[in-house]
Amino acid sequence: MGERPIPDLTSPVLRAALLRGLTTRRAVVTGALGLGTTAALTACGSEGTDEGATASGTPSARAAQDASDTEKVVNWSNWPEYIDVSEDESTRPSLDAFTKSTGITVNYTEDYNDNDEFYAKVRPLLEGGEDTGRDVWCSTDWMVARLIRQGYVQKLDTANIPNVKNLEDSLKNVEFDPGRVYSLPWQSGFAGIGYNLDATGGKKIETITQLLTDPALKGKVTLLTEMRDTVGLVLCEMGKDPANFTDADYDAAIAMIQKAKDAGQLKGFTGNDYTDGLTKGDIAACVAWTGDVVQLQFENEAVQYALPQAGFTLWSDNFVIPALAKHKKNAETLINYYYDPAVMAQVEAWVNYIPPVKGTKDALAADDPETAENPLIFPTSDVLSRAKVFRGLSAEEETKYSRAFTDLTTS
Repeated sequence: MGERPIPDLTSPVLRAALLRGLTTRRAVVTGALGLGTTAALTACGSEGTDEGATASGTPSARAAQDASDTEKVVNWSNWPEYIDVSEDESTRPSLDAFTKSTGITVNYTEDYNDNDEFYAKVRPLLEGGEDTGRDVWCSTDWMVARLIRQGYVQKLDTANIPNVKNLEDSLKNVEFDPGRVYSLPWQSGFAGIGYNLDATGGKKIETITQLLTDPALKGKVTLLTEMRDTVGLVLCEMGKDPANFTDADYDAAIAMIQKAKDAGQLKGFTGNDYTDGLTKGDIAACVAWTGDVVQLQFENEAVQYALPQAGFTLWSDNFVIPALAKHKKNAETLINYYYDPAVMAQVEAWVNYIPPVKGTKDALAADDPETAENPLIFPTSDVLSRAKVFRGLSAEEETKYSRAFTDLTTS
């Protein structure tokens, strides 16, 4: 999807959305899934060889001699279009301010285009006991679970991150990293239901059961190729918790989707390329990500969004510090900086996902009240209480579940 002409608009969120041309961060996440998932997992080989293990059996990541006190630099890899930029797109103001206040230069690289692709780049180095050349990067929840399991990321020293107190309560104790020992969120988002009122005859679509069984939607429904979001929403509808489910629960969720597919209810499975069809009405309803819908609603007011009362998935991209990072304390200083609500507000004026930092909404309201009142960017505590994080998977589960989902989506 190419960029679109940019009108002279004043809303930072809309301006950023149009600059991205609806090519969001989640689009490149899904590229690693579907047919390529099992092959990618098979290619991963052994689980890692780091010496030493914690009491729980998790390998402990190797630490390098920290050069932070003498080398005022931090190397940060992140996803494209995922930080604030200046009006002429020549600078990143929050990074410039960080350097000015701390004296630490940030080498910011937008080279994290896909979880598995990035993992394939850094794993040989980590497995071989070599520095990746990076001090911090941002991985999605399920990849963080893998990195922790293999002993490839270090424990955070929260003495260097006092602003961790500002972490949203709903993100403090996730299954893949209890107590947030190894990771802290950078941005978050929901998977819920997007629908076009013109295509549904004015009917609201607010449950997964409607999505999968309503005859009026037959042949005009899409689900995501992102297994954790599609299956996670179905698990919620079944009364199961995506953070705590069994093989039998997973199989039942797959069967529920298969039944809808066999009945002709589904148009197909997509990445975020559902956006064009949803806007035009070719897709009446679908599983969709909040970041996309925020953008689509500027184009078509008929596009609506529902977060099912039964529950929905919450994903995050998370700061992690790899083994043998040379500037660990500097990386923790950087994380602490972005956990200042005023700084995170500056980021949110350009990035239309959900900030993990308490106080961001109030900090943003003075300069951008429209963005501060968007419920998909700043959800209420009631909404957050219904959000579920898909649990981390063992290597065996990851292969088994991904294979079953691939068979479903491609058969």
